[in-house]
Amino acid sequence: MTSRAERQLAVGHWLLAAAPDIKEARKEWAVAGIALLRCGGIFSAIRVPAEVVHAAAGTEELHRVNAYLSAALMGGPVFVDVASRRYYVLVPASVGHQDVWKSRSVPEAECLGSGCFLGVPKPDATAPSEARSYWCVPMDSPGELCVPQAVSQVVMTGRYQRAAVERGAGE
Repeated sequence: MTSRAERQLAVGHWLLAAAPDIKEARKEWAVAGIALLRCGGIFSAIRVPAEVVHAAAGTEELHRVNAYLSAALMGGPVFVDVASRRYYVLVPASVGHQDVWKSRSVPEAECLGSGCFLGVPKPDATAPSEARSYWCVPMDSPGELCVPQAVSQVVMTGRYQRAAVERGAGE
């Protein structure tokens, strides 16, 4: 059996493969809690506004939002930037090349692929008080990513729920 600490170490090594400078990225994690990593090589990320995620989850209570995301995205990794109020869902690198994400066919979600850099929290940052960004659904093992269609479904659900609330408030 592998401990959580061992899995976090393995995830950290895997994520660092996306760093332009591994030593610098380790230092950034140690000092600031986030490291600048390159998207499009080993992973891409889909950026979703907190309002959309919270609407899909039906709550703003963080523990309930986290549980919703974990279930809806089948345990795939997600982190949130508390300051910008954006969620980042890690998906396979190839997603950035898919027409549905390149054409922004999923409104309010943006795929960060080749040519993009992302401030990624250290693997053990799993609570809101720990840093500006934290893993609300931690990466369980190296290379384990979200299914893009599940991300699309979460976004569409959130957009639908928000529109329903707005329609109801207007009546």
